[in-house]
Amino acid sequence: MNIKWDSKNYTENFSFVGKYGEDVLELVDEGKGGTAVDLGCGNGCLTEKLAEKGYRVLGVDASEEMIEEAKKRHPDFEFLKADAAKFRLEEKADVIFSNAVLHWIDADKQEETAKNIFSQLKKDGVFVCEFGGKGNCEMVHSALEKAFEKRGLMYPRTFYFPSVGEYGSLLEKCGFKVTYAALFDRPTEQKTDKGLENWIRMFIKTPFADMESETADEIITEAVSSLKDELYINGKWFVDYVRIRVKAEKG
Repeated sequence: MNIKWDSKNYTENFSFVGKYGEDVLELVDEGKGGTAVDLGCGNGCLTEKLAEKGYRVLGVDASEEMIEEAKKRHPDFEFLKADAAKFRLEEKADVIFSNAVLHWIDADKQEETAKNIFSQLKKDGVFVCEFGGKGNCEMVHSALEKAFEKRGLMYPRTFYFPSVGEYGSLLEKCGFKVTYAALFDRPTEQKTDKGLENWIRMFIKTPFADMESETADEIITEAVSSLKDELYINGKWFVDYVRIRVKAEKG
């Protein structure tokens, strides 16, 4: 994954990630008592929800900061620091669940990741996921891209935002049978008065990695200002999320 997380800020100001993930859990309807992996578990909020559905749970995340936060918040659950493309389970899972994670994995690692998920499921196991789909946050990325170009800089597009056809075909290539897939708009309200600025600073890190802070501040301020008419609604900032939601079976 191509980001280093501020786990405390994430937990305090971006709890909507986990809240929206609760809707995806409705697709997890296999028999209770099985093993469920929360892949990209973050602070463990959805690992807990999987446990409440009657599963024996394991949270997996590549971020040391997030794993530490999850262990602190949920000391009764097991958590493993591991890469989504390489994690291994002592016991194959009945369910692998992933929310708001896969778009962080580089496009050239997606097939490896899907194959690994397939390999860590039992026969007839299921994979349920939601993440950024085609067009996700495009208004924000376009505004930042324009501000970069104005200064003679390139804005790298590092996220993986596939269409249903693209991701469904990838899963089928890796052996899955896709039983449900949808792409939908989900404008997402931000928590603070500086909601869009804070969102950019939390989630858009790679393009600013080697930039002087003054230039970064100018670009963010310019992008936020250009989006106010469209994304600042009734005193609240929204981000133009588009999500892809998928359920697939291992036959």
